[in-house]
Amino acid sequence: MNLFSLAGKVALVTGASRGIGRGVAAGMAEAGATVVCAARTRSQLDEAVAAIEAAGGKARAVELDMADLEGMDAALEQCGPIDILFNNAGMNIRQPIVEVSEENYDQIMAVNLKGLYFLSQKVGRQMIERGQGGKIINIGSLTTGYALAKVSVYTATKGAVGQLTKGQAIEFGSHNIQVNAICPGFIITSLSEKLWADDTMRAWGEGRVVLNRLGTPEDLVGTAVFLAAPASDYVTGQCIYVDGGFMAGDEWPLPPVAGSK
Repeated sequence: MNLFSLAGKVALVTGASRGIGRGVAAGMAEAGATVVCAARTRSQLDEAVAAIEAAGGKARAVELDMADLEGMDAALEQCGPIDILFNNAGMNIRQPIVEVSEENYDQIMAVNLKGLYFLSQKVGRQMIERGQGGKIINIGSLTTGYALAKVSVYTATKGAVGQLTKGQAIEFGSHNIQVNAICPGFIITSLSEKLWADDTMRAWGEGRVVLNRLGTPEDLVGTAVFLAAPASDYVTGQCIYVDGGFMAGDEWPLPPVAGSK
């Protein structure tokens, strides 16, 4: 048995039209999975599917809005049986706490937490009914275990995703469904490239990361395939930080006197 093969498996990847989702979708297809690429924008989905097929993989597109719970069942019917769920879709609106509106709060919560919760519930039910086990992989964040300014609502959702991952692992474990979370560090995507184009921001980010560079979606593929494959059958309830060492700690400017007796 190839511990890292996804041959014969169907993987549903949300937010697959760009960024982390698109990179992981391509990686899972390369590992042998048939990938259902889900997102709101059909044209971008078609591009993602075409790229996977051009590389010799198998994929199809399904339109899915994580904030539309009523439309979620119809989207899942198009997916067919799912062996792997990669909960990647998410959003953010950066604001100081004192400026957050109820509308923005509800929008972030609806996609990042409520949508993820109920999609996992629906797919989890399907996995239980089939009786063949499964894998659920949630996307957390550095803010699953670390706070940054001006992203308080996003932080609240990603902290909740970390704890939800543990709860899902406990309840689904007896059905041979493993649930884990990947918590990415600073990853350059189409959504964040403008942020990291700022020289001051870029210097801070690279200086704060142990490996002295920002990440790419491809940096997450290995961990995602591992958590989707038989290699991780005894791994569940874990939040794995793929962050270039950010959470490990930081350098500090010790003066020479600190080394004296």
